[in-house]
Amino acid sequence: MLPVGSGAVAVSSADRMTKKPYQIGADVIAGERDALSGLLERMPQMAEAFDRAVELMLGCQGRVIICGMGKSGQIGRKLTSTLISTGTPASFLHPAEGFHGDVGLVTSRDVVLAISNSGSTREVIELVPVMRNLGAKIIALTGGDQSPLAKASEVVLCWGEIREADPTGLVPTVSAALTLALGDALTVALMQQRGFGMGDYRLFHPSGAIGTKLTMRIVDLLRGAHTNPVVAETATFAEALEQVTSNTLGGTSVVDDAGALTGILTDGDVRRCMQQASGSVSDLLARPVSELMTRGPTSVNISVLALDALRTMEGHEPSPIFLLPVIDDDGRPVGMVHLHTLVQAGLASDRNR
Repeated sequence: MLPVGSGAVAVSSADRMTKKPYQIGADVIAGERDALSGLLERMPQMAEAFDRAVELMLGCQGRVIICGMGKSGQIGRKLTSTLISTGTPASFLHPAEGFHGDVGLVTSRDVVLAISNSGSTREVIELVPVMRNLGAKIIALTGGDQSPLAKASEVVLCWGEIREADPTGLVPTVSAALTLALGDALTVALMQQRGFGMGDYRLFHPSGAIGTKLTMRIVDLLRGAHTNPVVAETATFAEALEQVTSNTLGGTSVVDDAGALTGILTDGDVRRCMQQASGSVSDLLARPVSELMTRGPTSVNISVLALDALRTMEGHEPSPIFLLPVIDDDGRPVGMVHLHTLVQAGLASDRNR
């Protein structure tokens, strides 16, 4: 029995003739899914080695050097980039280039993450002793716990024997998925051990979509008086309705004598009032808005990130809200944002990622 899932089985000529492309694709995904499930089941057996690997990387005084050939090297480059962007200094070392001078970047302060599914990739195996002689600690990501790479390493993270998800069983598919998953697991564990949070992440991602999420504040989306509809509690429902309909947000904040937010009246509230009205429309329009508004509405401070405001709106119970008053430190409304404004600003919902 294969420890981490068998991946795809060999495909006969008849299967190749009868299976549609999407069915073949589904088989590949199923093979990788099964292998990842097997890796998850194997994690308790690797607990001590995994913890030791994180300990070595966390205590590294230099850099985490990622080393791998071929597809393992390409996965290694991705892991290098992810480590760098989450606060762990890292570099990628191509094993073949290492023999022509690049191994000079390795020092006794470094930890090497050596990747090889077979554990016997010649270029990696031959470079490991050189890096050990330089004083670096070696962590192996491999399929064989008795492989040359495993035997030459201080720590071994091993997923066991697998079959790749192609008909030949040779193309790096399942092994690539396992390498990436285990590398990501190490990265996230390191992040949490370091206490690497949103503020730290912001420093490394000042631009692009991630930069927008991490730097845009709710105040950046306010556009003057027309994004701050306000009426007093003493206003009539008719006056509040006029404010609601005169702006494109579909609502208005309601404030007390000191100007502090006490309620909100939205399009939904207006419809509800109309449906529940027992008297004439004129009687309804003459009533104080304080009797018809939603009291104690959810709001955010002007200093919060726009992404946090979006999460507040989407996570509202018992259901998401579409309008959110923005208040200053004294509780006075300085603006109001619509959910669509946040989405249009490039703040993708966590639920939709």
